[in-house]
Amino acid sequence: MEDIERDWDKPITEAGIAAKASVIVRVGLLDLSAGTGSFRVREMMHRIAYPLGVHVRADVNLTDIEAACTDGKDRITEVIDLPSTGVNTERIWLLEHFADWFSVNLGEDSMYHSRPEVSKGLMQHLDTKDASQVSAQLAKQLREEEKHEKGAGAGTSAPEPGQDAVLDALEAASQHADPGDPRAHQLHVHETDWSQSAMTQSLAARAAVEQAEKDEAAQAGASAEDYRISGDARPEVADEGPASADPVAAGQAAGHPGRSTAESRPIRDHVKHHPAPDGGFIPTAPDARKHAHKPPKGQYAEHFDHVGREHVSGRPGITVRQAHQRLDMIERRKPLYSPAFAGLASAIACASFVFLLGGGPYDMVGAFVGAGLGHWLRRLLFKRHLNQFFVTFVCVAVAALACTGMLRLIGLFDPVALQHDTAYIGAMLFVIPGFPLITGGLDMAKIDFPSGVQRVTYVLCIILMATLAGWMVATIVHLNPQGFEPLGLNPWVNMLLRAVFAFLGVWGFSVMFNSPQRMCLTAAVIGMVTDTLRLEIVDMGVPAEAGAFIGAFLAGILATVWRSSVRKGWLPPHLGYPRICLTVPSIVIMVPGMYMYRAMWYLGSFQTLNALDWAFRAFMVIICLPIGLAMARVITDKSWRYDI
Repeated sequence: MEDIERDWDKPITEAGIAAKASVIVRVGLLDLSAGTGSFRVREMMHRIAYPLGVHVRADVNLTDIEAACTDGKDRITEVIDLPSTGVNTERIWLLEHFADWFSVNLGEDSMYHSRPEVSKGLMQHLDTKDASQVSAQLAKQLREEEKHEKGAGAGTSAPEPGQDAVLDALEAASQHADPGDPRAHQLHVHETDWSQSAMTQSLAARAAVEQAEKDEAAQAGASAEDYRISGDARPEVADEGPASADPVAAGQAAGHPGRSTAESRPIRDHVKHHPAPDGGFIPTAPDARKHAHKPPKGQYAEHFDHVGREHVSGRPGITVRQAHQRLDMIERRKPLYSPAFAGLASAIACASFVFLLGGGPYDMVGAFVGAGLGHWLRRLLFKRHLNQFFVTFVCVAVAALACTGMLRLIGLFDPVALQHDTAYIGAMLFVIPGFPLITGGLDMAKIDFPSGVQRVTYVLCIILMATLAGWMVATIVHLNPQGFEPLGLNPWVNMLLRAVFAFLGVWGFSVMFNSPQRMCLTAAVIGMVTDTLRLEIVDMGVPAEAGAFIGAFLAGILATVWRSSVRKGWLPPHLGYPRICLTVPSIVIMVPGMYMYRAMWYLGSFQTLNALDWAFRAFMVIICLPIGLAMARVITDKSWRYDI
């Protein structure tokens, strides 16, 4: 800790191995706490370690990480663990943007997103509740800047694409902020940071042009090192700088009236601009960057030629304090949705799930009430940090009783409702541990058996507690679930309703995973296509196991296509979501919860053969889901295709 405190305000590239490792391991721990698999945690840690010249060897399990970090001179080992596990897809998404912000500030290229300006803006607005809306505003402003530049004439001083887009978007966001909101002051502080960068950018740009002219006069090639701002010219960070500067005034003081002048135009003819840590851009000579150190192609986790690489003293970047401050804000972000809204999403998801399983209106109403109440209670109990298995048992029992009570109440007016003894199974499906189930299978596909086995064991424990609670309630109130009665709908009407309820079901599960609304809708569209297709081909005679494989495989392909479309500019940059955040919600609705419960029911009734039959049915469908996703990754991702 003393080593970290000593380097707290140093540029992280000049800090010691202890300070560097503290950031690397903390990023991995936050990613692990969000529910992602060990492969992705390692990848994220390596992506943070690469620009620092650090090699990481990490063992990642369900709730702990043991990481050995070395920079070629010193070595440190850190062991850190979590008290529990959970799912938070917003955190997974924000950590990707953090990695890009971190890498670009240290002179490397962005790795997850094609427009690093969006990542930089998000890192300045982590105090806002809806980070997805901030990213959308930034992306919109970038598009407006590009259109303006394309429409500008040859003699017009059009702004550099992306150079002022983030500033304009932040100004727009601040205009919509509540004047009484304490965040308004922070927005003004961030604007000050961007204005300070304008002055630094101007001075650095002039120096770069003069140096480029000298090199041309001497007929010498461009240096292998980038032209960078010296350490003395590095502006104050946003969190510590004054809050009274005006962006336009700062630009005029630096020789930039407005945001573009005749003096700045020749600079763009000689110098390329690269993102600077404070939100501005670092000018570099045209040919300098191509000679700089470049990572080899492929996954960063597979190559360690950067270990021991010397870093330029005084290079611009971020301090250890700044990195941890951003991670603090990511870690302390409150859930996007209240327990009541999350309960509503659970109710919608489970009611939709019941229809896809073959249930009717009464079954859906019972599941709606039971699942909504159960998940609402679950969120409240988790706030008190109670044991997960205890909470699962209690909430499933409450959900089953609420569902049964609702159907009994309806039965007072329509006795037919009393015959729906299977609906309570749908009411308990909100506890299905879809994320650890899928990520555990993916970890095994990457030959990471310790993590995979731990995740699958955790899944089995959750399922055991849930089905045991459901079985006990059914025994007490004398329920005899025998499945849902056929609805007898027209095939075309049935297919249309399946598409609608698949969309609603995936949306509900995405909200339960704390996904921003745009991410929820994207996953819902993918789930609507894949789950409807799965159910239709199963009706045509395809085995349920093969249908699950095809559905998961298609979900993986569609998520990859979506991500690639964003990177290629076919879709707005703020829609670049992690694949795992799109695929898992879209296929969790394919998990055979009915099969698993019926296996437990027959086991509790000592009908061993029937219990084994339904257990193996569930097992075959479950293993086909991660296999389908893994096959999609093998086809679309080289790091999964080859064992190197």
